[in-house]
Amino acid sequence: MQLAGFEPTTLNIKENMTAIIAKEADAMKAINITDAFEDAVNALLSCKGRVVTTGIGKAGHIAHKFASTLSSTGTPAFHVHPAEAGHGDMGMITEGDLIVAFSTSGKSNEVIEMLQIARDLGIHSVIGITSHTDSPLRDLSEIVLDMGPDIEEPCPIKVTPSATIAVMLAISDALALTLMELKGFTAEQYGQRHHKGYLGSITRENK
Repeated sequence: MQLAGFEPTTLNIKENMTAIIAKEADAMKAINITDAFEDAVNALLSCKGRVVTTGIGKAGHIAHKFASTLSSTGTPAFHVHPAEAGHGDMGMITEGDLIVAFSTSGKSNEVIEMLQIARDLGIHSVIGITSHTDSPLRDLSEIVLDMGPDIEEPCPIKVTPSATIAVMLAISDALALTLMELKGFTAEQYGQRHHKGYLGSITRENK
């Protein structure tokens, strides 16, 4: 079925999908693990409050997933939508919390405004995950995790976030799993936090 307003094209579907996956894999392999990544893990490890993640759009979904992964692996965390932060959700964040902000451009108005307000509230622990070198997010972060400045999106019109989102996911997973290992987090402890579903059944069997 042809949708109104769209011009169909022809292509080799399998080759195209292979190329897309390869570009995303290349973007992840190009991540440069600098001292800042170690600093970020240590900051998360020493955080006396909660870890708060934020981001908007596709980056927001990764931020939400990061909070979920942290919570199930021994680091209490939650996600605050930056738009909702301006409507009272900033009250969920306290001085001892650490904010992890995801934004490829580092220019998303909602994220920048949230971090500026966080400064006014006395919150001074921010890890920024961004790509653009002129990102205002860099100026609002104590630690910057650089995604790489030249990530090429495989999207045919070069705008749909996919390679950048794959990089964000890889970085956040590396943080969470490294933190989990440093804490000596066990399968039994995992099962106490994730006691349902297939993963819950595995951890019960391994007791």
